[in-house]
Amino acid sequence: MSLILETKGLTKHYGDFTAVDNVSISLEEGKIYGLLGRNGAGKTTIMHMITSQLFPSSGSLHVFGEEPYENNNVLSRISFVKESQKYPDSYQVKDALDVAEMFHPNWDRDYAYSLIEDFQLPLKRRIKKLSRGMLSSVGIIIGLASRAPLTIFDEPYLGLDAVARNLFYNRLLEDFTEHPRTVVLSTHLIDEVSQMLEHVFLIDQGRIILNEDAEQLRGRAFSIAGRASVLDDFIHGRQVLSRDSLGALATATVMGSISTSDRKLAADQGLELTPVSLQQLIIHLTQENKTAPKGAASK
Repeated sequence: MSLILETKGLTKHYGDFTAVDNVSISLEEGKIYGLLGRNGAGKTTIMHMITSQLFPSSGSLHVFGEEPYENNNVLSRISFVKESQKYPDSYQVKDALDVAEMFHPNWDRDYAYSLIEDFQLPLKRRIKKLSRGMLSSVGIIIGLASRAPLTIFDEPYLGLDAVARNLFYNRLLEDFTEHPRTVVLSTHLIDEVSQMLEHVFLIDQGRIILNEDAEQLRGRAFSIAGRASVLDDFIHGRQVLSRDSLGALATATVMGSISTSDRKLAADQGLELTPVSLQQLIIHLTQENKTAPKGAASK
């Protein structure tokens, strides 16, 4: 499968502050990726460099095999939907769609207007008069209808209620199936999108600390609870992400697979095992990484 994007040692400095630190990632054609991390981790800076809104301080970045900077051949094949998108005060919703059509060669006008109906957007209302959720819907519609080979959604759901977010996820999967492309989702609502993701990049303090296939991540960690002395014997020698105790009882979150024999042993000892969601796993990993020296992160 061909590569859509590849970075090697991508770094961005702002004076003495390093926002993105030696990031090497690749995106394949026709997959949905999650670019995950806390606020300020470096996600948006990476997306701005990919879309030629920022220049890297060092390292290499190639999109569709070329550098993106002042390169219309690359930029015309990218749709970047960001939560802070600004429009002229005079723009109505239909104006935003008309401009998007000019910049995206694969634009599907009929599909865009069907999405307008789905999200119940008023075409002739000025964008500056829209609610936060309606403004997010405008971005979602542009991102989907662009059918760009590389489509990036940066926190696309802000202000959307659960029904509208679910509509977005359904339309994304439906259109992705009919018109495959490479999609990057940067979001805090990890549990809501976890089943859609095929590959996960987790960035923390500017570095990639997790770069794995999503299917492999599912079931990679588990929570265990029971009597503290028994629990400590069970988790000895394992990668423990967290441990808490209350009196004689304790709970721990452990990274790694667990065998059938381990499950039987835990049950025999009165220990309760439960899977850890992708969102919980990421919370644990970023908390753990805060205590590690910068540079100790994994790939």
